[in-house]
Amino acid sequence: MVKVPRTGPYICGIDAALDVVSGKWKGLILWELDAHRVRRFSELRRGLPGVSEKMLTQHLREMEEDGLVHREVYAEVPPRVEYSLTEHGRTLNQALGPLTAWGAERVRREGSGVTGVADAADVADVANAAEVSHG
Repeated sequence: MVKVPRTGPYICGIDAALDVVSGKWKGLILWELDAHRVRRFSELRRGLPGVSEKMLTQHLREMEEDGLVHREVYAEVPPRVEYSLTEHGRTLNQALGPLTAWGAERVRREGSGVTGVADAADVADVANAAEVSHG
């Protein structure tokens, strides 16, 4: 199957941005790589409970094609592969700050809590940082 690159046409900027981050795990991959800077595949998988190997591989490949993630392969035995955010990926992550703040406020307002790796304090810290930088 040949993958068609995502190049528009787009209706607006949010349409172009959502095209790149569409997918259940992409936002969380961005978050995980931003928090830890460099991650091996197995570390990413452990940090994202519930993601399948197939889906993580697919999203990482798409994010690499979109210039968000850098994949470094080391010529070692056994082979070692590390993932990190590119500058483009870091700017996208920063742009998602206000959305993170909105989500944290929604969690607080509805009292639904945060499950998984992130806890409420992590979400609040990111939301506060986004508020300070944009407020």
